[in-house]
Amino acid sequence: MYRPSFASLPLALLCVLFAGCRKNEIVTYRLVKDPAPASSSAAPSPTTMPAASANAAADKANMANTAVTTASGPGLAWDAPASWSAGPERPMRKATFLIAGEAGAPGAELAITAFPGDVGGNLANVNRWRQQLSLSPITEAELRGALQHLDVGALHVDLIKLVGPATPPAVPQSVLGALVPYAGSTWFFKLTGTDAIVAREQPAFLAFLRTLRPAN
Repeated sequence: MYRPSFASLPLALLCVLFAGCRKNEIVTYRLVKDPAPASSSAAPSPTTMPAASANAAADKANMANTAVTTASGPGLAWDAPASWSAGPERPMRKATFLIAGEAGAPGAELAITAFPGDVGGNLANVNRWRQQLSLSPITEAELRGALQHLDVGALHVDLIKLVGPATPPAVPQSVLGALVPYAGSTWFFKLTGTDAIVAREQPAFLAFLRTLRPAN
């Protein structure tokens, strides 16, 4: 195919062509972005789980891959140990308590949540906690042997202690959890931290649970 050569064009014509190109050439770049939300002020979905530091997580934690809304009916009240400090408000939580470690060691966190119904039952909820600790799921029969029961007034409390695996130099993480059905909802009290600090706080956690009562 014939291609004209610039060398064959008169010098004057080349000048005209180049001058015209410099004068009229407009280059437009278009960046393709993901579609923006319909409104920047739109409220987040109530089923969106928050994401987590280890806990925070968590608590995209807590009920991972399950669409739920928090309980809005009658609530529970409690008395927290003086050594626990109230944490900041967190999505989908009724309360958060922070527990200091020793000599700069990591502390622990108590997350309190409540959801309508049984949220799949004790087995599903315990297996979610096990998954967060990289533990394999257990069966209903194994769960019956792992749960402990505590009656606090008219409240029935199911307790479980879980310890995750550890590969040195990492230390094992632990969960001490309580599941409390109340007024058509299930309340979850989940203490998370290193196994050492959770073991240290276990008596305080049990004393805390014994203060549970219907809120006025």
